[in-house]
Formats: sequence, C-alpha cells, structure tokens
Amino acid sequence: MPREKGRKVVASNRRARHDYAILDTYEAGMALTGTEVKSLRAGRASLVDAFAQERDGEIYLHGMHIPEYAQGTWTNHEPRRTRKLLLKRHEINRLIGKLRESGLTLVPLSVYFSDGWAKVEIGLAKGKKTYDKRQDLARRDAEREMMRATGRRGKGVG
Repeated sequence: MPREKGRKVVASNRRARHDYAILDTYEAGMALTGTEVKSLRAGRASLVDAFAQERDGEIYLHGMHIPEYAQGTWTNHEPRRTRKLLLKRHEINRLIGKLRESGLTLVPLSVYFSDGWAKVEIGLAKGKKTYDKRQDLARRDAEREMMRATGRRGKGVG
C-alpha cells in the first residue's frame, strides 16, 4: 500500500494555546508499537493532560492517551504509556537547555500523520497567568467585533 501524502491531523490540544504562551514549535517522530499506529490511523487519540519531559538525555511524552486497538489481541499496548520522541541530537540539546530555564515546559500541540509517519508537534511554552488568559480573550473578542464591523461595511449594510 503506497504511503499517503500530506498531513492528516489525528488529535489537537486546543487548551494548550489558551493555557500557555507558545515560544517555539518542533516536529518530532514518536516511537510507537503497531497497535498504537493502527489506533492512531483510526483517528483515536487524546492530548488532554499530556506533556513532554527530559529524562536521561532524551525527550519523552507523558500522559497522551491512545486507546487500545479494537481488533488487537494480547499484543495491545498500554493506553497511557510513556513514549519516546524522536528528534535530532542538536534539537534535543537545545530543548534541554531551554527547559532548564525557569518556567518553560514542552506541550504537545497536535498529533498527525505526515507522509505516512506519525508525528507530534510540540511547543516550547511558558505558562500564562489568569490575567493573561483574560487579556487574550478580550483581544480576540475585540478583533472578532472589528472584523464583523468591517465586513458589514464592505457589503453596504452598515
């Protein structure tokens, strides 16, 4: 079977951009088992409460839920197991250096297939305070209202 081209998103972490200020993003492969890949191809995954962490000079993804494959047998995987992220050595070293700075963390933003390979987009992030979240919501609402107003004026209604 030929590999499918393009990018097919399986799951996205919608809360991440609300709870964190994303400073930089990276694309990483994941070390997965066969039943995990089949479950992802079926579109089943959740990034709620997932995060990435450095251990022994490598980056690992914790808390990502990939449900057991429905047609799997005793070879099925553990749904919330820790998964190793596959990055280039210089990227790992750069991330580890930045993670040692205070207040920075790695948050998965989305899981997708790129040319048939399972990938995760991780963001180097800094946690937002409550007032930052409120300011972002107010700014987004103001932008939306501005777009509505200019859209109406352009159509000759307002």
